[in-house]
Amino acid sequence: MAHKRIRKFNTKDTYPEQKLNNDLCQAVVTEGGRTVWLRGQCPQNLDDGINIQSNDPAEQTHKVMQNIKQLIEEAGGSMSHLVKIVVYITDIKNREAIYRVIGQYVKDVYPVSTGLVVERLARPEWLVEIDATAVIPK
Repeated sequence: MAHKRIRKFNTKDTYPEQKLNNDLCQAVVTEGGRTVWLRGQCPQNLDDGINIQSNDPAEQTHKVMQNIKQLIEEAGGSMSHLVKIVVYITDIKNREAIYRVIGQYVKDVYPVSTGLVVERLARPEWLVEIDATAVIPK
């Protein structure tokens, strides 16, 4: 791993009542490198800003995480350089579906994560928005 991950855990242990499998940690320590601050990513295409045609929280989350992965790679990094995500969801009932998808992208990465349930996002059709930070080592 590119960074030191402190107190790693998996959400299947933290939230045994939910069907989640996310590798997270309590803190990430980075040294030097380039910090990549990503704008909150929504379920839309990066090239044209067009929303995907889906009201499914899992499909929307896949698009969001694909965007995050693509932007980190365009900056010269990989998902292993992801250090923090902040997840905004509009309906607590979608939490498990959203976090199951996130778990696929953060497997063996262990970023820190904050999750919030908000009344709404910038567009009413969006169910999830995720902002992310990566640090690409020297």
